[in-house]
Amino acid sequence: MMSYLDFEKPLAEIEGKAEELRALARENDEIDIEKEVAALDEKAERLLEELYRNLSPWRKCQVARHPNRPHCLDYVEALFTDWMPLAGDRNFADDHAVVGGMARFRDRPVVVIGHEKGTDTKSRIERNFGMARPEGYRKAVRLMDLADRFGLPVITLVDTPGAYPGKGAEERGQSEAIARSTEKCLKIGVPIVSVIIGEGGSGGAVAFATADRVAMLEHSIYSVISPEGCASILWKNAEKMREAAEALRLTAQDLKALGVIDRIISEPIGGAHRHPEETIAAVGDAIDEMLSPLVKKSRKTLVRDRRRKYLEMGAKGLAA
Repeated sequence: MMSYLDFEKPLAEIEGKAEELRALARENDEIDIEKEVAALDEKAERLLEELYRNLSPWRKCQVARHPNRPHCLDYVEALFTDWMPLAGDRNFADDHAVVGGMARFRDRPVVVIGHEKGTDTKSRIERNFGMARPEGYRKAVRLMDLADRFGLPVITLVDTPGAYPGKGAEERGQSEAIARSTEKCLKIGVPIVSVIIGEGGSGGAVAFATADRVAMLEHSIYSVISPEGCASILWKNAEKMREAAEALRLTAQDLKALGVIDRIISEPIGGAHRHPEETIAAVGDAIDEMLSPLVKKSRKTLVRDRRRKYLEMGAKGLAA
C-alpha cells in the first residue's frame, strides 16, 4: 500500500478516486468508467510531475525518509549474487543496523556494507531504524580488513539518520568506532564506492562514505545533522526544520556543486518508492561505472588519490 507524504495529499485524493472507480468496475461489469479513470490518471501524472519538479530541501528530506523507499537489503537482493552475510564485530555483538558480507556484483567478487532500516515495525525495531551502535562500525572495519586482505572492492550503501546516541553506545566507544571506520576507509588499498540511497546522517554516514567515489540518489540527503536537530540547536525550536534544511545544503544537487559527492543518480518521477526496480537498476549501473576505472589502479595510487580527495575538499572555497 502506497504511503503519501503531506505535500502529496492532493495526489492521494485523485489516485484514491481513480481506485474507487476501478473497484466499482470490478464489482459490476456493466459500468463503463474507462474514460473517467483515464482522465484521473492523466491528471494525477501531471500533478506528480509538478510536485516533484522543484522539491524544496525539506520535501527532499521527506522523500529520502519515505517508508516505501527501497532499502539496503532490497539493493543487495536485486544487484548481487552469491550473497554471504557475515555477522559480529568479534568483540561484543552483532549490530543488525549494519549488514555486510561477500557477494558478486556483475560477476566481480566484492564486499558489501550498508545500513538497513527495516520495512515494518518489527524489523525497524530489530534494525534500530538504521542507527548503528559501535559494534556495527567495528563489524564494518572487520569487513574492510577482509576486503583489503583478499583484494576485493568495497561497495557501501548508506541510509541512516545517524549513529545511535544511546548511553550504552557511548559507553562502548561510539565516537572512537566511527573514527576507526572512517580511518579504515582511508587506509585500505582496494576501491571503495559509496551510494547514499536515502539518508546520510552525520558521522554515521561518513564512516561508510569516505570512498573513492560517492554518489547520491536524486532525492536523498547527506548532512552533518538532521534538520530537526539543527533547528533545535540554532533556533531552540524543532519546527524550524524547513529553514534548517535550506541552510544545511544537504541535497544531492547542493553537494555535487560543493564537490562533496561525485555524481547524482536520477530517480523516477515521484521518487524511488514509486518505481523501486527502476531505481535499483540505475544504482547498479552507476556503481558499475564508478567501480570499473578504479579496479585498474594500484593499491598505492588508490590510497594516495583517496586521501588527496578528502584533504583538498573545500580548499577552493577557503582560498576564495
